[in-house]
Amino acid sequence: FSNQYTEEEARKLGVVGWVKNTSKGTVTGQVQGPEEKVNAMKSWLTKVGSPSSRIDRTSFSNEKEISKLDFSGFSTRY
Repeated sequence: FSNQYTEEEARKLGVVGWVKNTSKGTVTGQVQGPEEKVNAMKSWLTKVGSPSSRIDRTSFSNEKEISKLDFSGFSTRY
């Protein structure tokens, strides 16, 4: 899973947060922003993803309204 594409898509949509490949071959992360932009990012992660990725399933959890963003951009964590 190439996180470069995820970073580019997040910046294009205007969401902030991070993404990380796990040792289990999955991807985890956090996305913050206006609801419609977060929903657009969720849709991209579910249906599109990076060109070389295979999406078997997606799971979104701990969704909540926040008063301010915790991140200023979108990055890859290692």
